[in-house]
Amino acid sequence: MSDWDLDLRDAEAKMDEAFAAAGDVVLGVLDGTTDPEEWVRSVDYGNTLVLSIEGDLNELAAPFARDVKDMDGELMHFRGFLVVTPPGVSIDTDRLSDSGVDEEESVEADESEENSAGED
Repeated sequence: MSDWDLDLRDAEAKMDEAFAAAGDVVLGVLDGTTDPEEWVRSVDYGNTLVLSIEGDLNELAAPFARDVKDMDGELMHFRGFLVVTPPGVSIDTDRLSDSGVDEEESVEADESEENSAGED
């Protein structure tokens, strides 16, 4: 017999909690206080993030932007927010050109490591 103390009830409860939020829109603040892995996990569970940016976008998003892109998620900076979508959920910008919004306000994430979250 092994000495593992594995409580499957606790693991199952945590899985239920994680997957219960799948597909939600999560509002938050991108200010460096939230562990970047928490953002990645949330997107991995199927959630869309709408994060108010408080600080330098590239610096704040760099720790998780590449992971999101690698899982085929999308990131877009729009009017002071970073919108992050999970794989299979695209960000439709077709209506922006009709609404008078400048294209510079909505910039898709750059593919380079240095600018992986986009810029104004």
